Amino acid sequence: MFDFLAHEFMRNALIAGLLASVVCGIVGTLVVVRRIVFIGGGISHASFGGVGLGYYLSFDPLLGALIFSLGSALGIGVLSKQAREREDTVIGMVWATGMAIGILLMGLTPGYAPDLMSYLLGSIIIVPTSDLWMILFLDLFILGTVVLLYKELLAISFDEEHAKISGLPVSLLYLLLLCMIALTVVVLIRVVGVILAIALLTMPAAISGRFTTDLKTMMTLSVILSALFIVLGLWMSFELPDLRPGATIIIVSAVAYAVSIGIVRLNNRRRDRRPLGSAGE
Repeated sequence: MFDFLAHEFMRNALIAGLLASVVCGIVGTLVVVRRIVFIGGGISHASFGGVGLGYYLSFDPLLGALIFSLGSALGIGVLSKQAREREDTVIGMVWATGMAIGILLMGLTPGYAPDLMSYLLGSIIIVPTSDLWMILFLDLFILGTVVLLYKELLAISFDEEHAKISGLPVSLLYLLLLCMIALTVVVLIRVVGVILAIALLTMPAAISGRFTTDLKTMMTLSVILSALFIVLGLWMSFELPDLRPGATIIIVSAVAYAVSIGIVRLNNRRRDRRPLGSAGE
């Protein structure tokens, strides 16, 4: 099964995937618990504008994605919380505008036309060493932030009103969370692409949330599941070269999510059918 690791490019892809699974599991858990999946989708798609800007101005497209992701995250947070704009309207505007800017700038880029699909659907098997270092740095930053502010993030995730009463800077923490989502999106662009980033960001956390309500346990399980899905997706795409790795990873995640639904429903049916007197036996 692990014959694909004999190739250096697949080893780099595996390292990138495992590093991405860390932030994916941690930040994805906060996204699912906070119920801001749609915001994650808006940020991930808006980042494509930065990819187009990077190609147009001849600098690293991932750096452009980082700029647009952080800008869109702050824009969504400020407009929805401070300017009192409808959050869904702001997200939709940022989502569409970012994608449109990216497509226009790529079309205006002179010379070689960039491969749109590599950023829309991921290009994990061609990850350069420089990207691995960037992903590692973002991993450490997000992990350190969550460790330092775990109690505060826990408070705003489950009861924002109580957090306000307790004197926590809720708006600032919310903006910080959106920025962490933006950083995670940049990492996932290499793994599964702009379009599919939101899926990998949320599905492992959604699965783990079906089996535990403890935030730390949910994060840990989400990281493990993310890593498992990425490894399986990479292996399947290596064995069947016609399969794109990013899309395959998402399909594996979707199948696992469907299985988790079935397991939970089966357990609920068994519990409902259990004789009343058997609970104390």
